[in-house]
Amino acid sequence: MIASLSSSVTHQIVVHGVYAVFVLMAVDAVFPAASELVMLFAGAIAAGAGASTLNLATTHVGPGTTAYLVLASTGTIGYLAGSIVGWVIGYRGGRQLVLHHGDSIHLTTKRLERAERWFDRWGAPAVLIGRIVPFVRSFISIPAGIFEMPLITYALLTLAGSAIWAFSLAGIGWALGSSYTNVDQAIKYVEYAIVLAIVIGLSLPFVARLRRRPKPS
Repeated sequence: MIASLSSSVTHQIVVHGVYAVFVLMAVDAVFPAASELVMLFAGAIAAGAGASTLNLATTHVGPGTTAYLVLASTGTIGYLAGSIVGWVIGYRGGRQLVLHHGDSIHLTTKRLERAERWFDRWGAPAVLIGRIVPFVRSFISIPAGIFEMPLITYALLTLAGSAIWAFSLAGIGWALGSSYTNVDQAIKYVEYAIVLAIVIGLSLPFVARLRRRPKPS
């Protein structure tokens, strides 16, 4: 399943370049859309794995640093755009949106409650932290609007977190792609990187909980 998804993502980025990266990352800001794969493969392709030229808006360029910077920046901006749309949906829909349409927007009452605890625990930095934690990152946008977080603060924190996420994952993809002649050869290493990112993300709440435990006297 992962291999099939990987192949599809790779094809879209090779064919459509920045447009595919922008759209996929914008969607992932509201609904999980494999942003890990998108940016990892964007970085690998920018390094020369699987494509001789890349579609960068109105021009085609060969793999290299320029391609990496443009694709990583596009992923960051795309995610920011989708995040703002998600915030507006949450702000206008409020809690009633979750009660009546939660299943259709992948935001059930339980997920909203978890998001509320997340925001209560971290405050405004919940957005920044959430944007770099797998699974959590796609369920921040709409709740932030529902909780009426100030848009400017939300957008700035989202921009910072998305930049860290996009450039870091694209950098990993770049390192992998530069060592192999095509994406198919690098795919298993990309999948290992995804699993590692997920494990780290899932372990963060437990680490934070351990740190909050009172030290024995």
